[in-house]
Amino acid sequence: MQKVSKWFTFACLLFSSCTEQDSPSVAGEPLPESVPRDSASAQDMITEELPPPKTYYQVARDVHTRDYFSYMDSLAQELDSTYDYELSEYILVHANRRILDTLMAQDYYYRKAQGIVVEDPNALLVLQRGDSLEIPSRALSDSIQNMLNRIYIDVNIPEYTLRIMQGDSILHRCLVRIGKNKRAYLAMAGREIDLRTPIGEGEIIRVEKDPWYINPVDNKRYKKTQRDDGQYTQLPRIPFLEPMIAGLRQGALLHPTTNLSTLGKAISNGCVGMRESDAWMLYYHAPLGTKVVFRYDLEGIRENGDTLRLKDVYQLKRNKP
Repeated sequence: MQKVSKWFTFACLLFSSCTEQDSPSVAGEPLPESVPRDSASAQDMITEELPPPKTYYQVARDVHTRDYFSYMDSLAQELDSTYDYELSEYILVHANRRILDTLMAQDYYYRKAQGIVVEDPNALLVLQRGDSLEIPSRALSDSIQNMLNRIYIDVNIPEYTLRIMQGDSILHRCLVRIGKNKRAYLAMAGREIDLRTPIGEGEIIRVEKDPWYINPVDNKRYKKTQRDDGQYTQLPRIPFLEPMIAGLRQGALLHPTTNLSTLGKAISNGCVGMRESDAWMLYYHAPLGTKVVFRYDLEGIRENGDTLRLKDVYQLKRNKP
């Protein structure tokens, strides 16, 4: 089963708008008109009257996957009124890594390996009432943002591999599926299109936090998904990312797949699919504007230093010396 968006004209999903929260900003209460503006004692008095910013935030209710994003959005808005530096969803999660660990652990196949079959992944608990979340300092917030600014996403198509890169360092690596080596008619596009995953560079231009899963072949929406074990479950609410590649919106989304058996294969309609846990890791390392590289390198280096030679899955080098 392929996963797709309701707006896309190519392979997967097109998104509704999703933007970052504006950086929070607050100002102290204005000085009384009778107090000189350069009065140190008056400023000290005002500072003492303002309560110090909290370093932890207590979760007031249980938060499940289905309402996780609305909760995080409201939390960011609330912090806007208190802190005068950026505390985006990305920064908050990186300062509280256990949130990401919890989301990744919800992966259907991780749970299945533990003997647990989850029929509705959106009913799983992410945050529990009484949990404490660290509110990062300005220095930590800046450090996290600087880290995110240096990240780029690298996909080597014939290697079926996605890497989250920070400079020359690999932060995360995962197996993916890629587009088929063929052309075919898709009802969603209304014409025959090239199903191969495109090659080139670009950036993340849209994020969909509440994606629809649509079959581009017949343009029908999926309500449930059949897993590799034959079990039907609700579709997971994990963000889809849209990159613009080589200056074009080509439909090659980055998104989760509910079928691990498709990984390492050229089987999609152009999208790059990965397991659910890897999709969560990708989402929190690839905000809007993150650089994306879709390359086609048939040689690489293994972890032990040996040369890695890959199959020319798209036969791009067949007629070249």
